[in-house]
Amino acid sequence: MMKIYICPECGWLRMVSRRKEVECHKCGETQMTLTNLDLGRYSEMSEQERLDYAKGWLYIHRSRRKGNERKNITIN
Repeated sequence: MMKIYICPECGWLRMVSRRKEVECHKCGETQMTLTNLDLGRYSEMSEQERLDYAKGWLYIHRSRRKGNERKNITIN
């Protein structure tokens, strides 16, 4: 079964089949994140749709990460 992963640093999308640990060949990130895209939807997307998907994913997940970092701040 083919799965689509995204790099949480640069947004590069990668299709893999049997791997659970997927690294980004574009920026060197050691662990990519599994997306909710299935192979059929991914293969029907144009290059621009893929770029838009990656930009939206990064926007959502980076804002969540920043929110979590703010919550973990301790005041002395």
